[in-house]
Amino acid sequence: MSENAGLSRVEVRQRRSLQSPEQDWLADEVPVALVYNGISHVVMMATPKDLAAFAIGFSLSEGIISSPSEIYGIDIQPAGTGIEVQVELSSRRFSGLKEQRRAMAGRTGCGVCGVEQLAEIGKPITPLPFTQTFEIERLDEALSQLKSYQPVGQLTGCTHVAGWMLPDGNLAGGCEDVGRHVALDKLLGMRSQQPGWQQGAVLVSSRASYEMVQKSAMCGVEILFAVSAATRLAVEVAERSNLTLVGFCKPGRATIYTHPQRLA
Repeated sequence: MSENAGLSRVEVRQRRSLQSPEQDWLADEVPVALVYNGISHVVMMATPKDLAAFAIGFSLSEGIISSPSEIYGIDIQPAGTGIEVQVELSSRRFSGLKEQRRAMAGRTGCGVCGVEQLAEIGKPITPLPFTQTFEIERLDEALSQLKSYQPVGQLTGCTHVAGWMLPDGNLAGGCEDVGRHVALDKLLGMRSQQPGWQQGAVLVSSRASYEMVQKSAMCGVEILFAVSAATRLAVEVAERSNLTLVGFCKPGRATIYTHPQRLA
């Protein structure tokens, strides 16, 4: 399986012509296991493209690493019906990950269930500085470019996209996936490899859940624009972490939820 695939052709029939099969495209969705120093940490359903960027972005946004330099190597291999992404961590970061896994092993229940777990849902985030500004009138230019970084989505109608928006309103790049969180992780991983992407903001085609806010803040992103709505918890996390959160981003429209002082 090619890492840059993400598409499969299938035979379908349309309502208007049930007797006439035709070819159509489907977005690929496969189990992707992130394996750190030989130990499987998580399995995510993802589109099999930009997986090295996904591994870096996930590691950063989940606090497994603080810098891409703490990853010594990434190897992507087919594994059964899915893909394994083998990540070699520094010994210090791997020790921290093992401690985290040991702490999680003692829990009971269904993960985010029960009062005891509620305080552990969010990760501690150092409040962001106020170094970024953005002219809101430049948002429309970025919105017009978003689909150009969504080739699988344009053929299938089945992916989300996350883009890095420069201060002038142009998109420097973007990543897509069937999962909005995975698309964002891919972008955050890609951004970590691009020195020129420190100034600007994230633009996502999805709603803004608290996880999207948390992942962005963990990676030092100060401004997050979402095409759809924000949840209440997302707004609360954005407020606490000093992130400027903007939803309902359409041409000529945007709703600013938190820290509007970064916008002009």
